[in-house]
Amino acid sequence: MAEKTATLSIHQGDNTSLEIDLPVYQGSLGPDVVDVGKLTAQGHFTFDPGFTSTASCESQITYIDGEKGVLLHRGYPIEQLAEHSDYLETCYLLLNGELPSAEQKEAFVDMVTNHTMVHEQIRTFFNGFRRDAHPMAIMCGVVGALSAFYHDSTDISDPHHREVAAFRLIAKMPTIAAMSYKFSIGQPFMYPRNDLDYSANFLHMMFGNPCEPSVISPTIARAMDRIFLLHADHEQNASTSTVRLAGSSQANPFACIAAGIAALWGPSHGGANEAVVKMLDEIGDVSRIDEFVARAKDKNDPFRLMGFGHRVYKNFDPRAKVMKQAADEVLAELGIQDENLEIAKRLEEIALSDEYFIEKKLYPNVDFYSGIILKALGIPTSMFTVIFAVGRTVGWVAHWNEMISGSYRIGRPRQLYTGYQSRDYLSVEQR
Repeated sequence: MAEKTATLSIHQGDNTSLEIDLPVYQGSLGPDVVDVGKLTAQGHFTFDPGFTSTASCESQITYIDGEKGVLLHRGYPIEQLAEHSDYLETCYLLLNGELPSAEQKEAFVDMVTNHTMVHEQIRTFFNGFRRDAHPMAIMCGVVGALSAFYHDSTDISDPHHREVAAFRLIAKMPTIAAMSYKFSIGQPFMYPRNDLDYSANFLHMMFGNPCEPSVISPTIARAMDRIFLLHADHEQNASTSTVRLAGSSQANPFACIAAGIAALWGPSHGGANEAVVKMLDEIGDVSRIDEFVARAKDKNDPFRLMGFGHRVYKNFDPRAKVMKQAADEVLAELGIQDENLEIAKRLEEIALSDEYFIEKKLYPNVDFYSGIILKALGIPTSMFTVIFAVGRTVGWVAHWNEMISGSYRIGRPRQLYTGYQSRDYLSVEQR
């Protein structure tokens, strides 16, 4: 029950007012929420483009405080999870609400590991794509098609089916991602190896070949694991909201996740780290940095420095600190001398010391550092968003399962109609 109410006063044209009492709910963290659900019965509804002031659901999974730079998964700060945990343990946390015991973790990891192979016929499914198809296009198609291969986990009313679907999606996504890459460069697919952990296995499938054994650096595998972990969930973002909206129609989980992948593909969402590398390419040389920084400060210049600031975080992105550490470790391990990486380092120095960036709180965000890491690993920019999708899959699944497990209604946003009023049809001769 709501402990408080808000009263909305709507002034009518006849100098009268309509008073509507609205319940106000309080979450465990964050601002109070005004329930406007009863407005429709009174002939009104709210207008909120982008839903930036609207809570579309109730959730217990992730909390963000953008003003303070806080990100919590089930109450645990992201910094602690990134330092002490790993991706699969964080997956268990997001899905189940608590960190696993040693026995629970071992069983969970074994289950995911034993589901990493895909149906053999999926290999031939790839032949339907052109060789130059974008990996995200392939991901959308293949993940959406999983429901045609795994009929035994599409009954959303069955908790066991939902659990099996969750395992399959989390386990098979890296395999499908690596297959998308191998297909695009004409190399043979690499089967997963059960003796490798989640992130090392992904690197093996990405860069291994049948002619020689894969050698995976622990530092590189740990950096990849952090990339997956730091992208695991981020509350009600565009792709997660898309998964929930698709799921509210009772679509099967594979179709819902494919919808999330499609939403993630946009450059304003999952494509941001790809945009960082493209920006570094555009700058091209360390000597041109001052020119581009000046352009970024010019209000009349459309150029933007990608990877700085964040729509949600008004202070700093808590994930960026961890990703910066991972970037430093990777660059030290590989000893890479690369012009774009030098440009990135210099831009980072400027952003952390220049008054303009400090005043506007344009700190390097998680996309800035993840783009640097992925480029250093030799991963093509077309794969950046695919890797984001691999990490985010558990968040999508957790939110989908939370919704399906509780009470929900099919999503049906309203609109402010500004088109023609009713008019009569005229025959073609009269127009």
